Amino acid sequence: MTAASRSIPADRMAVLFAIMLVAAAGNTAMQSILPAIGAKLHIPDVWVSLAFSWSALLWVLTAPHWARQSDKRGRKALMALGVIGFFSSMALCGLTLWAGLEGYLAAGFTFIVFAIFRSLYGGLGSASPPAVQAYVASRTDPEQRTQALSLVSSSFGLGTVIGPAIAPFFILPMVGLAGPLLVFALIGLIVLVMLRWRLPDDMPRFAARGAIAPYPLSAGPPEPTAEEENERDPAEQEPLHWRDRRVRPWLLAGFFGGQAQAMMLGVVGFLILDRLHLRLKPDEGAAITGIVLMAGAFATLLAQWGLIPILKLTPRPTVLAGAALATLGILMTGLAQNLHAIVIGFASASLGFGLFRPGFTAGASLSVPRRDQGAVAGMTASINGSAYIISPAIGVLLYNWHPMVAYGLMAAFCVWLMVWGWSALGQDQPANP
Repeated sequence: MTAASRSIPADRMAVLFAIMLVAAAGNTAMQSILPAIGAKLHIPDVWVSLAFSWSALLWVLTAPHWARQSDKRGRKALMALGVIGFFSSMALCGLTLWAGLEGYLAAGFTFIVFAIFRSLYGGLGSASPPAVQAYVASRTDPEQRTQALSLVSSSFGLGTVIGPAIAPFFILPMVGLAGPLLVFALIGLIVLVMLRWRLPDDMPRFAARGAIAPYPLSAGPPEPTAEEENERDPAEQEPLHWRDRRVRPWLLAGFFGGQAQAMMLGVVGFLILDRLHLRLKPDEGAAITGIVLMAGAFATLLAQWGLIPILKLTPRPTVLAGAALATLGILMTGLAQNLHAIVIGFASASLGFGLFRPGFTAGASLSVPRRDQGAVAGMTASINGSAYIISPAIGVLLYNWHPMVAYGLMAAFCVWLMVWGWSALGQDQPANP
């Protein structure tokens, strides 16, 4: 087979890129406007946060199932399922919120229906990312695979920037704050048409399962990895356990750092409304929240695409330096009283988390041999996703009690990570193959 036959044409790569991009952009666009919608409907902040928690829980529970199904039902079919889940959820959620904002539905009933329709994204949307990565892995030569996987994975990170940046432009006169959801639903439908039109049907001949992507928020791109055919009979391999001494410190680091990051993302929209006195001006609050989230996403990508490769940072110092920067940024954000200070603080914290996340992922990967890479990738994906199930709602509850209680807890997680991690995280020595 020639090299040309093992590469993906540019038009098909564009479709794959768009599938990943629209999922992340649409979700972060919703993240930027939902606090303002909650304020306009007079919904308690914690219920707004729980709407994202419900979707994240379904994402974590269903993602492994869809990753396995991509080997049985075909990657194109799973991509289509994920895109259908995305655009149908965005359309139905947008129409529900519009009806609530116009007074056709009671506020409480609006959010109940919204949460039900949000289930379509959490339950089905997780099918697309692993199918996209598996499609790329199965149709490229090894020397081209890393670059191709990095390209489609980068679309996730790019989406976290684009979503909050363009969401304010879609707050339209007829539909108001529901506009961004409806526009992204239309974009998702266009992507589905392109997917059906440009990608051929595929029946997998061997396993090339894509990495399970974390729930898409302003947290940067997933790691561009994919599992190949097993080199050894799985029955001959001892399963990797969560208590394994090699990987346990890295997973604990990911857990505690992830809680702090999830709380920060869950609380910042409400902080902006309160510190800038925008509870009665939710449209303006949504636009400003988009600016802050965009600044955080840029800082995250700067860390992951700039600082780490340029400085050739290894996992242990990356995690520790990231925790230190995150601590500083969290405290700055919690104490900020104006937009300038909020942007600087949030971007500083995001820069720290942008260092921390790939640091703990790489550290976990280096701690085990090649045969355990699939298992450890699943563990790190689970750690990343689980943080968004309940921590944002807890952060909002604490914030409503007292803002600095919430931000103090976030900072405490990061300080503990620095102190404990200094001795617990091993030196960066790769495991034997």
